[in-house]
Amino acid sequence: MSAKKYLGQHFLTRRDVARRIADAAPAADRLVEIGPGKGILTSFLLDRDVRLKAVELDGELIPVLRERFPGLEIIHADFLSLTPEVLFGGETFGIIGNFPYNISSQILFWAVRHVKQVTGLTGMFQREVARRVVSGPGSRDYGILSVLVQAYFEGSYLFSVGPDSFRPPPKVHSGVIRLVRKTDWALGCDESLFHQVVKRVFGQRRKMLRNTLRGLLPVGVLAEDFFMRRPEQLTVEEFVMLTNRISQFKNEDK
Repeated sequence: MSAKKYLGQHFLTRRDVARRIADAAPAADRLVEIGPGKGILTSFLLDRDVRLKAVELDGELIPVLRERFPGLEIIHADFLSLTPEVLFGGETFGIIGNFPYNISSQILFWAVRHVKQVTGLTGMFQREVARRVVSGPGSRDYGILSVLVQAYFEGSYLFSVGPDSFRPPPKVHSGVIRLVRKTDWALGCDESLFHQVVKRVFGQRRKMLRNTLRGLLPVGVLAEDFFMRRPEQLTVEEFVMLTNRISQFKNEDK
């Protein structure tokens, strides 16, 4: 069966790589595998003592998976359209997969939106995206994705995978990362505003905060040294602090 370009399919062919991904699976009683494809990773996941559900969009692969894994729970759907309630009735679970590159960032944002249920994630990404997720302040890779993911999860880059490990081979290298939800994942600020602030300042990442935050804070406050910095210099904790300061002034203006 040929891979479908419009679905971003690149089937993993190396079983040793699939085993390494499975060995790094989130520590959870329930797992969702996104995009199982022909099931090379699925075969290792079924050896684990977990309840596994596979979400596959390609209808031609559903009978292949059902024949190979008769007891596997398969959901024929676009993962991004699902809710935690549909998957496991609102119970907590982990996410794993060799993710289609065209939706890999959206999968991370989905996990962030549903952090109450998602306890961890292990996945294959385009290497540049994987590095972006786990990069820290001061790095040119540090951005919106880094801050929003790291606000809720501890991340680690596990290993790289070359194009020759897939059929058809992608034009890029891949990287596997592991995310573990923080013990205290409540931000301590208005989370909606936090997301807005992060996206706003990184939308003009070359500018200093004093310029990108005009209108949200008084001129006198923006004159402080803190606001002479650029967004890639701020830690997650400083973004939380910044959000709380903006909330404070918004409330005072009411």
